Amino acid sequence: MHGKPITMQDVAKAAGVSTSTVSRVLDERLPPSNSPAAQRVKKTAEELGYKRDILASSLRRGGTGTIGVLVPRLSDTVMALIYEAISKVAQERHYFAIVATSGDDPESERQAVELLLNRRVDGLILATSRLDDQLPSQLRDRGVPHSLVLRTDGKSPSALGDDIQGGYLATRHLIDLGHRDIGLVAGPSFTSSARDRQKGFRKAMSESGIPVREPWIIESGYGIEAGEEAGLALLSQNEKPTAIFAVNDNLAIGVMAAAHRLGIEVGKTLSLVGYNDIPLASRLPVPLTSVYIPFDYIAQQAVDLLLSDKHSGSPINRVAMPSLIPRSSSVRHI
Repeated sequence: MHGKPITMQDVAKAAGVSTSTVSRVLDERLPPSNSPAAQRVKKTAEELGYKRDILASSLRRGGTGTIGVLVPRLSDTVMALIYEAISKVAQERHYFAIVATSGDDPESERQAVELLLNRRVDGLILATSRLDDQLPSQLRDRGVPHSLVLRTDGKSPSALGDDIQGGYLATRHLIDLGHRDIGLVAGPSFTSSARDRQKGFRKAMSESGIPVREPWIIESGYGIEAGEEAGLALLSQNEKPTAIFAVNDNLAIGVMAAAHRLGIEVGKTLSLVGYNDIPLASRLPVPLTSVYIPFDYIAQQAVDLLLSDKHSGSPINRVAMPSLIPRSSSVRHI
């Protein structure tokens, strides 16, 4: 039995490595290493009974143990889910995640970021990046640790799904069911997610030799109300699509509401595919076919990118592969 607590220096001496190596290996906030030296450090620490002092470590680093997370709005199920997933991963790394919302407004986003930085967060995870947004560039110039999640500007470290592939899978599914008259509720053009899902839609249509009808592509916000408005615009036309791909599930739910108002039956005379596979999708009166994105994995990658401190050189993207979950809302076209 030791008379005094085992220190990091004791572990370093016994393992034959530097104190900084011990610190890195045992810091649970960093991606784990399985190198021979790391394994030796872990084994030595366990044998000596070393316990890392999280508070002392935080004070030495001058950090607050907090991460700022910025989302457009928490009323958006996708954003609430990704924040919860980030918060869970952060907690596992002994961090606390603080959330702020921007309403997808660049000025509100800038103010929220300054508020979080004034509270001395150790870094930022942004789910708000716009293609015309200068904020990630400014954060890079200021040396503020950050990562982007679900969206990307193509330069800052980003964790997201393969949205081109996801859009392709959704559209390919409808084509394989025999649909040729396919509309798109495209979401906001200022986001990489909406842009890339539309790219996937166009790729599948082109590959199948099906002309895209531009009047059947409706740009919109990301909310249910925007989906209902877009659905009414598509389904009130004399010539209307037999199938619609909505680039998120909220938009698809809005399209369902529009179809109901117009007396059109989803899953019978209209096929519909959403995106993100939120928990509600499988529980709707007509269960929604959707593209599944692994939020837990994406959140883990976003936190890893933030804490790995690799913000120089070429951008680092961690891309998760989507998968299609077919349900009753999409049927074969007769």
